[in-house]
Amino acid sequence: MLTEPIRAAGPIPASDRATLDGFAVQASASLGASAYNPVRLPLIAVAAGDALPAGTDAVVPFELSEPDGQPFIEIVEAVAAGDNVEQQGAVATIGAILAPAGMRLAARHIGLLTNAGVSDITVVRRPRVRLLVAKPTRDGAWADSNGPMICAAVERDGGIIGESVAVERNQMALQAALLEPSADVALVLGGTGPGRDDHSAAALGEAGELAIHGVAMLPGETTGLGRIGRKIPVVLLPSPPAACLWSYELFAGRAIRRLGGRGADLPYRSREIIAARKIVSSLGMTEICPVRCGTGDTVEPLPSFTETGLMAAVSAAGFVIVPQGSEGYPQGARVTVYLYEER
Repeated sequence: MLTEPIRAAGPIPASDRATLDGFAVQASASLGASAYNPVRLPLIAVAAGDALPAGTDAVVPFELSEPDGQPFIEIVEAVAAGDNVEQQGAVATIGAILAPAGMRLAARHIGLLTNAGVSDITVVRRPRVRLLVAKPTRDGAWADSNGPMICAAVERDGGIIGESVAVERNQMALQAALLEPSADVALVLGGTGPGRDDHSAAALGEAGELAIHGVAMLPGETTGLGRIGRKIPVVLLPSPPAACLWSYELFAGRAIRRLGGRGADLPYRSREIIAARKIVSSLGMTEICPVRCGTGDTVEPLPSFTETGLMAAVSAAGFVIVPQGSEGYPQGARVTVYLYEER
């Protein structure tokens, strides 16, 4: 992402240039040319992208001309000035902004900047994220589903996974892992709740600073926030997958997006839509409520994340965030819906 705008140092193109392979001519000299009256002109071959030679202002395609064996061509159709020519400054005038600050460069931008002769740019470095996945202490097989989910979200938000490691879910192991050389952001997945083997908060408190443990949010109420080392932010994400996801979206994701020069807003489009049925929420908790599209421009609530876990996100068109001071929205209310995809 660019930290400053890039402007054209000169007009682009710097001079009139051919848009196709052919012969450069003075258009006025081609007047009257036809199959029955071919006009003889100097042979000046050009390729697409070549600057027009002095004294020429148009390009005749190969198929409308024929060399006559001498340093001349015969053309059978007249051309006008500017035919098959890209005029000087047609792409950009001197000083024009080619890419604004904050732009995330795609292939098309790189092509334009290279064409403009820009070789050095200043960008915001993508933040490196370290994942510590707290392994349950219970016996039996364990499969990490949160790690791949959060890795995908980090990549979406412009971050880079510097390291992802599984750590025994005990205070000493977690504390030692937090004290190892870190990245720009550290995320601890699991171990944040009231269970006997949930030691992430205590480990962070010993390794650095535990600023917050527990938030008024459903799902994700056992989220923790703090820092280690030289003000490296740490987010403790709960183990339940739905809680892990929303803890990431509303806390960790915002930090990663900001460090990467992006806005802190949620990475979803939002629209005002009418609630077809009442959306119920718990008073005193900010709640993420899944919704699906109804008839017309309406949405209706789905079973909560507490009831169906991540299936509530997979089967939903989007979600509504109900603030903690509200018990929800009545039928017919206009609500802000964050859409996973525009449908």
